[in-house]
Amino acid sequence: MPQNINSVVLVGNLTRDPELRHTPSGMAVCSLRLAVNSRRKDESGNWTDKPNYFDITVWGAQGENCAQYLAKGRPVGVQGRLEWREWDAQDGTKRQAVEVVADNVPFLGSRDGGGGGDSGGQQFVPSGAAQAADDFPAAATADDDIPF
Repeated sequence: MPQNINSVVLVGNLTRDPELRHTPSGMAVCSLRLAVNSRRKDESGNWTDKPNYFDITVWGAQGENCAQYLAKGRPVGVQGRLEWREWDAQDGTKRQAVEVVADNVPFLGSRDGGGGGDSGGQQFVPSGAAQAADDFPAAATADDDIPF
């Protein structure tokens, strides 16, 4: 019988400062909002960025670290799983949301807002990524067709 898989890997920039709360039992929970661009061609054939926004929840000591060291604009990686929630709003309507519950949040770039290649000694490589890249031969494309 096949196993279900619920795994998410995202790399993007924070759209706001982290928000740290604590449960009644004292467990830290940090909320992040991540923007991740998707590149696609528009009607005229030019590449454009379309931002996608994700709500991220980080629990425990890792959530406390996120609240202490991250800020709006900082690039981060997120490994986790999708979780669907449903609740009744104060006006009686049913509400739903899908969020990412983070298992790992590598900090990318530098604390002073510099992005890019310096990952502060942490390398963000999803498990199986190297193998997956070897499974597919590189397609022959023109440089202007590469979406990144």
